[in-house]
Amino acid sequence: MVFDAIPQQHMSSPLVLVPTYNELGNLEAFVSKVRSRLPEGDILIIDDNSPDGTGALADRIAGEDAKVHVMHRAGKEGLGKAYLAGFAWALDRDYSHVFEIDADFSHNPQDLPRLLEATAHADIALGSRWIPGGGVSGWPLRRLLLSRGGNFYARLILGVPYRDLTGGFKCFTRHALLSLGLDRVRSVGYGFQIETTWRALRAGLSVTEVPIHFTDRTIGESKMSGQTFKEALILVWRLRLGR
Repeated sequence: MVFDAIPQQHMSSPLVLVPTYNELGNLEAFVSKVRSRLPEGDILIIDDNSPDGTGALADRIAGEDAKVHVMHRAGKEGLGKAYLAGFAWALDRDYSHVFEIDADFSHNPQDLPRLLEATAHADIALGSRWIPGGGVSGWPLRRLLLSRGGNFYARLILGVPYRDLTGGFKCFTRHALLSLGLDRVRSVGYGFQIETTWRALRAGLSVTEVPIHFTDRTIGESKMSGQTFKEALILVWRLRLGR
């Protein structure tokens, strides 16, 4: 793993983690939008050796903006491992808040300040598609039903009230990340989102949902697969049974 060196210091500012794999067509505009909506924050692009040149573009952007940093990983190991690496990087540098967000504009950077504001009264803010005010655009009926059904299933098995356990747009306080027990997280796909929220609740952290509108990507290919959902289905039972 290779990443840019920056002195460890107290920054008291948020960090936006942006995992990438073949996001060449989205990255520059996406970073610009994040910077405009959260100018006080830094960005860490976590690139999994994208064959389309995303990593090289990330380096160029970082070379032109001191608030953008890049972590280069050897290959594609899963979303969960990318975020865990980003969390460790953030904690080493003492950021106050850490965001998860997708680089394909399915999560709107416009919502970053709302999630940050929500953590004034909670340890973790979840961007939620399935509460009043939230929604989804561009999905076929099958994917819509799969997501709604999967979230209902996870809520039912785990006995938690949150309606969007699989969403990937989140804001963690530093305290939350230090309390989660990140070294015990094992999920690598979208089950990672369920597991981190579950571990937060088990640690006694407070979680709130913020309505967001999810828009399916228009550039590039979705990383979602059937295996993603299979992992999540098995995961909720492992969590429930304490395995």
